Amino acid sequence: QVRLVESGGGLVQAGGSLRLSCAASGRTFSDSTMGWFRQAPGKEREFVAHITWGAARTYYADSVKGRFTISRDNAKNTLYLQMNSLKPEDTAVYYCAVAAVPYTAPTTTGRYNYWGQGTQVTVSS
Repeated sequence: QVRLVESGGGLVQAGGSLRLSCAASGRTFSDSTMGWFRQAPGKEREFVAHITWGAARTYYADSVKGRFTISRDNAKNTLYLQMNSLKPEDTAVYYCAVAAVPYTAPTTTGRYNYWGQGTQVTVSS
């Protein structure tokens, strides 16, 4: 049974930092892109960043580019998101996900088939 578990969320002041982790179990995902998405209250879930299977490529939403860094450790089957210079508009539930088709690099929710339960990130002004 595949399971993704996020951790590292919390309350932080604007300008602060948080590091999210996503531990995967049940199978390895070394052939798959892994991504982070977020969903704020009343809004649709949106793409934040992804990293390809060999960690060769990363891609970020414009809203987080230069502030967030995605990384992965395939040996530990774990995905990370380092978030710096946080802003109140970054407040959301953050989800990790795995792309449904190996060796693809999607940015839309429908192309990811494994999801974690989410971790809350709240940035106060």
